[in-house]
Amino acid sequence: MVGKTPTLPDFTALSQHIDPQWIAHALALTGKASVRRRKLPAEQVVWLVIALAMYRHQSIAQVVAELDLVLPDEVNPAIANSAVTQARQRLGQEPLAQLFGLCASAWDERHQRGRSWRGLARYAIDGSTLRTQDTTDNRQHFGAQEYASGVVASYPQLRMLTLTSLATHLLRDAVFGEYGKNEMRYAKELIEAIPEHSLTVFDRGFLSAEILLQVQQTGTQRHWLIPAKSNSQWEKLDKHPTDYRVRMKVSPQARKANSCLPAYWEARAIEVISRHGQRRILLTSLLDAKAWPAKEIALQYEQRWHIETSYRELKQEMLGAGLTLRSGNPQTVRQEVWGVLLAYNLVRLEMAEVAREEGVEPTELSFTVALHYLRYEWHWLATSSPGTLPKHLQRLRQRLGDLLVSKQRRGRQCPRVVKKPPARYPIRQVRFK
Repeated sequence: MVGKTPTLPDFTALSQHIDPQWIAHALALTGKASVRRRKLPAEQVVWLVIALAMYRHQSIAQVVAELDLVLPDEVNPAIANSAVTQARQRLGQEPLAQLFGLCASAWDERHQRGRSWRGLARYAIDGSTLRTQDTTDNRQHFGAQEYASGVVASYPQLRMLTLTSLATHLLRDAVFGEYGKNEMRYAKELIEAIPEHSLTVFDRGFLSAEILLQVQQTGTQRHWLIPAKSNSQWEKLDKHPTDYRVRMKVSPQARKANSCLPAYWEARAIEVISRHGQRRILLTSLLDAKAWPAKEIALQYEQRWHIETSYRELKQEMLGAGLTLRSGNPQTVRQEVWGVLLAYNLVRLEMAEVAREEGVEPTELSFTVALHYLRYEWHWLATSSPGTLPKHLQRLRQRLGDLLVSKQRRGRQCPRVVKKPPARYPIRQVRFK
């Protein structure tokens, strides 16, 4: 009797956004497609890596079992933990990196429509760090923070920079690697990913003629916006008190490193007063004051601070209280990070879809609530019959649409302040009469 060919578990809930052909293309491009039949083929390992980020609070064995990721086998239905580890090692990080690139650009382009500012899509480049398991391989490869006192951090760390949409908080691109590598070098790798007809907002630490001129002079209508440093020096080219052009000198060190840089470069300076009464000067390549009003430019800069919450959501909400990646060697660490970035974008993408149906902004939805609901619903969708999927998706989007942040907190703001950390132990105060 000829055995019936096993079918893959139904991942319609997840694959509605990730085209299976993208996965097949990423595997084929990197030479990682499964040639012989395995209980955990490469396609399923891709989903496993994404699921490990979604279900951070569960062990790898639990995720494999509860999401039914293993192909059925009547002789030996179980799969050893070592087999899962070997499957991840066979896959490597390259297919996840390729898949993230395919998904990120397609999802961002889908939800940039109708959300531009004066014809420009808006992005921000910023950085953060992630903590890895303290193994010899991770410490040698990624390094760790070294304090002025000479003390080295207890855990290895990797440095990461992302290109994030201000409208949806979807990640357009990301780079990460050794902790000791300067953020400016990582930023250069992201510049090529900036789309045309866009405005990219930078933190003041990226104020560099080499980076900003590369953004401005390559592609079509690629603009930048950045706050000036307190020690920035320039020559004022016109007499307007708060909106004027400036000419700055390119440092000899920068010109020595890059002979293509000019001796001087120009920008527009806009002086603004924040709602907290602080004076700030913004520098930008948007030189036409009529086409790009100063007040509107200042509002685009205010939106830049909101994307810092995306790092908090990724590190604290998705990774949980552990704050440390699961993997014990550099190859699987990189694979895990790509899985985390894909999972984060999947949550943000579903929020953007809901926001479009509700007629609100994607940033008005609560990421935490969306993540919790998606974990619950995707668990059921992965194991339910196909006929129940439309009902589950409809219920999911209705519940997310009812949980707008603006409905929960009126007048909600995102001030950039350092908050006092919660006390580790409860404190009891005793008053004596």
